[in-house]
Amino acid sequence: MPDCKNLYFLSTVSCQLSECLSLDELEKLKSDLLVLGYMLENIIARKDSCKNTGCQALRF
Repeated sequence: MPDCKNLYFLSTVSCQLSECLSLDELEKLKSDLLVLGYMLENIIARKDSCKNTGCQALRF
């Protein structure tokens, strides 16, 4: 599997974070990263839609 390196990296990061953050801090980080994932998903969908329709992508 070509994506295993990413899984090992993420697993290592998760373990390291769990050793230095409290449960409350981990919960907040998890929520923030989840929101970031949804935002990126939305941006990708908009860009993909603009490829098909020729609209101008949102610029930040």
